[in-house]
Amino acid sequence: MLLATSSLARPETGEPFASTIKKAVLPSGVVSPYLDPNPAGSTPVILLHGITDSCASYKAILAHLPTTVRPIAVTQRGHGDANIPETYAIADFAADLANFMDVLDLERAVLVGHSMGSLIAQQFAIHHPERVISLVLIGAFAAIARNPACIDFGRTEIASLSDPISPAFVREFQASTLAQPIPGPMMEEVVAESLKVPARVWKAAWSALLETDITADLSRIRAPTLIVWGDKDSLALPAEQQILLGSIANTRFEIFAGAGHAPHWEEPQRFAALAAEFASAKTRITSTA
Repeated sequence: MLLATSSLARPETGEPFASTIKKAVLPSGVVSPYLDPNPAGSTPVILLHGITDSCASYKAILAHLPTTVRPIAVTQRGHGDANIPETYAIADFAADLANFMDVLDLERAVLVGHSMGSLIAQQFAIHHPERVISLVLIGAFAAIARNPACIDFGRTEIASLSDPISPAFVREFQASTLAQPIPGPMMEEVVAESLKVPARVWKAAWSALLETDITADLSRIRAPTLIVWGDKDSLALPAEQQILLGSIANTRFEIFAGAGHAPHWEEPQRFAALAAEFASAKTRITSTA
């Protein structure tokens, strides 16, 4: 179920914990709102959302994480209540992440990335390996342009967007990524957050996704990596998962049968348990199953 920011609870005790939206002002001038509900947690886990989402997209899993974890869900440039700078290359998002970690005085962290966030996490792990404890990639890809449907969607739907963006379009876009239903209030919040994103950011961020191909650099990722994939995902295709598994040295692959592009929305409790276990594991077995 969707948990409001005022009623998040610790899974062990049921006690509420602080969930106030904070803001990090980065040296570039980007202002990134973020949720940091358990700052006493020993393992920092930075949660990176997908295109047009925000830190709210991770609220459903926060109450299921143990107190050993410090989850930090960040809203990235141009999204949610962040400010709206000019550029949206994947390198810009990755640079923001480095600055965000500096502002919060985080030397290293586990990175969890969904969709666009997974590409940002991979890019960061390639260029800042010393700052990444491990990676959790959800609905991931190294080059989304290998999916013809994503190219077509950009040319037809995204290219024609103008402000104000239709709520019906946003609802259809978000619903199309799901294979299993999510609670109504959660979908309403997802749609509301996406409606905060102006047309120029939709266009710029989608173009950045299509233009980015990090396949040749995947072998440079040394962080242990958990790849979480729903087998009904129509965006991150099976062939893309095999490329990731065959290129990143230390990987574990978990399939959510019956789930779509956002298994952490569709099965938040299962995902939270899996991600927390992986984040805290001292040893991991490489697998390309």
